[in-house]
Amino acid sequence: MTTREYSPIDRLIGVIDDAVKTAFGPPPAESRPNPARGLSDGELTAADRDLAARFMRINHAGEVCAQALYQGQALTARLPDVRGKMEQAAQEENDHLAWTAERLRELGSHTSILNPFWYTGSFAIGALAGLAGDKWSLGFVAETEKQVVAHLDGHLARLSPNDAKSRAILEQMKIDEGRHATVAIEHGAATLPPPVRQLMRLTSKLMTKTVYWV
Repeated sequence: MTTREYSPIDRLIGVIDDAVKTAFGPPPAESRPNPARGLSDGELTAADRDLAARFMRINHAGEVCAQALYQGQALTARLPDVRGKMEQAAQEENDHLAWTAERLRELGSHTSILNPFWYTGSFAIGALAGLAGDKWSLGFVAETEKQVVAHLDGHLARLSPNDAKSRAILEQMKIDEGRHATVAIEHGAATLPPPVRQLMRLTSKLMTKTVYWV
């Protein structure tokens, strides 16, 4: 059985298709069951549900950014094994996108209206990181995922103890993101300069504060 080799044009068309589906389309099909499925929430106040919805909107927008970052990096990655790792990580982030979208519907809320903007900017950053070289691209993944894990810890600490569904989703996301960082480091990720890491934190803070409301 032969494996099809995709040309750069094939991959570009695939990326455009992914971009439209991620930024504008319905929630993607998950490859793994939603960890919240089958769970029941305890007593949640209106304030508990509102906070959970805002956190889920932030995490959904973060997954839109993650999809864009990985797709941009996969497009420009030079080594096939690095490209494969990026594509595998993108698939797991796709699950996160589906899970957070489902939870938002359950909470009666909506995704960020700025998702196309977040996608476009993140894709450009990912593609540039890939062009800089695989070790820098992987370094960007490692640092991004470390910051995401810290951000998820903050949400888990503030969620209502009764919000079993949101908690299950965020805990599985934390496991996956931590693994993505580990894999990137194991494959030769470079340590990003402190000013770059600080800029990433500031950009993330701007995004999360905006998406909290819209």
